[in-house]
Amino acid sequence: MKIGVFGGTFDPIHLGHLIVADEARETLGLDEVLFIPAGRPWVKAGTPVSAACHRMAMVEIAVRPTPWFRALDLDVKRPGPTYTVDTLLELRSRLGEKADLYLILGLDSVQDMARWHQPAQIFELCTVVGMSRPGVLDLDHAALEAVAPNAAARVILLEGPLVSLSGTDLRRRVGEGRSITYRVPEAVEAYIYEHGLYR
Repeated sequence: MKIGVFGGTFDPIHLGHLIVADEARETLGLDEVLFIPAGRPWVKAGTPVSAACHRMAMVEIAVRPTPWFRALDLDVKRPGPTYTVDTLLELRSRLGEKADLYLILGLDSVQDMARWHQPAQIFELCTVVGMSRPGVLDLDHAALEAVAPNAAARVILLEGPLVSLSGTDLRRRVGEGRSITYRVPEAVEAYIYEHGLYR
């Protein structure tokens, strides 16, 4: 089986996330894409992040209508900072060697991998997929060579749909009383208002 692994803070999950995941699934012929919200994202240490229970609930709501998407709470349940290498090791343990894992990242995240926890091991556990994003269209080969030998040559590059949505902007819009309609799934929008998130 070919499994897409799509992690993130998802604060909140938005249509850009769903479009990117579906584009990767279709282009790479993935059997399913796993959405895995970070429990304690180390990258955002010192930055306020919504409670994991809310972020997990929004992801579950967002992916429920799509049979090839699945939400997993393994990072939410794991104590301590969330590191991608730990996520991949746990997935490998659960799914076995028959599963081919494809880690779906924006190109900006790929180029930042030298800062990650045990980044070289990530390339041993999965295939890294870099999706272009607004403002980041090319891969910085030099940045990746610091991670592992020939790392840049091992990244699959995909032209992602250039949807300019961000959790930061959505949280700000909600806080200002502005609309987020057409930016997040309707059920996620209802959840945000029902639970008073981002006010």
